[in-house]
Amino acid sequence: MTRLVSVIVPCRNERDHILPFCQSVAAQSVPEGWALEVIVADGLSDDRTRDLLTEWCRHDPRFQMIDNPGRIVSSGLNRCIEQARGDFIVRLDVHTVYAPDYIAWCLATWQATGADNVGGPWRAEGGQGSEHVVQRAVAAAFQSRLVAGGARSRDLAFEGEVDTVYLGSWPRQTFERFGGFDETLVRNQDDEHNLRIHKGGGRIWQSARIRSTYVPRASVGDVFRQYRQYGYWKPFVMHKHGQAASVRHLIPGLFVAALAVLLLLSVLLPGFLGELAGGLLSLLVLLYVLAVGGISLQIARSEGQDLLPYLPAVIAAYHFGYGLGSLRGWYDVLVRGRPDPSFGRLTRGAAHTRG
Repeated sequence: MTRLVSVIVPCRNERDHILPFCQSVAAQSVPEGWALEVIVADGLSDDRTRDLLTEWCRHDPRFQMIDNPGRIVSSGLNRCIEQARGDFIVRLDVHTVYAPDYIAWCLATWQATGADNVGGPWRAEGGQGSEHVVQRAVAAAFQSRLVAGGARSRDLAFEGEVDTVYLGSWPRQTFERFGGFDETLVRNQDDEHNLRIHKGGGRIWQSARIRSTYVPRASVGDVFRQYRQYGYWKPFVMHKHGQAASVRHLIPGLFVAALAVLLLLSVLLPGFLGELAGGLLSLLVLLYVLAVGGISLQIARSEGQDLLPYLPAVIAAYHFGYGLGSLRGWYDVLVRGRPDPSFGRLTRGAAHTRG
């Protein structure tokens, strides 16, 4: 008897990417005894994405387009899950390139481990050529464990239990047991769902054989805005569960807060105390500059010296974007008691990015 694997895909305004993505999914190999269905939740695109998807679905009956009126990732995922008929569900992202056996290895890893969520490492890669040098720097910094705080999801060789994986794939029973994605979260809905799995006694497994390549942002400003939004939504996840998914999520916000407090004290406090605060501020800034410089040199040695001029700004965009977003998120959690709608706008025109 043939079993079904359901691929779920949230998207919005992806006219330049949706057809290559569909072609790559259609070419996926699935094990004998399994068949494929693909459900794309479109967030009411207004750039011809819907027309292109409709035409594709007409020629490949395995594909189905549904509406995602919520226009964000979490609501799109939930609408897909509601429609999915498969015993196993695989989430894919439009801006990621997949190995031809990606789905096959998701299935194999689940069958071998019995985990509640399985996935591969999060690998980023920029375009080739001098015109993509900033994007390559963004990808290289993204992949560095020193920049990412030691996240195992960036370790391309790690095999074993983790706190989160890129994208993810689940037996249907996972959603029956732990529920769907939190639609109050514009970002970090996958982290929140994985935290729920962990707290409920479930397991998440990463396999290096599940291979994909994520295409990151191509400018320092876009990285800053993206990670400011990631940082903003993380306190809502922490507040909901009364704990951080990992200590590394707290460090950028604490660092930025320390800089702000020392700057304020150096201005407001008289005499020696003000000078002491100013000295500590200068020391903290110096240590950060030296650390970023050292990390930049290390990354450039392995990924290319042409990246070196761009890496310090890219690394700072990751850290300060996340840190500033976290502080604003905590203010809205603890003081305002609700999220700011301006942080609901995605930083790349589609609802496709990681949570």
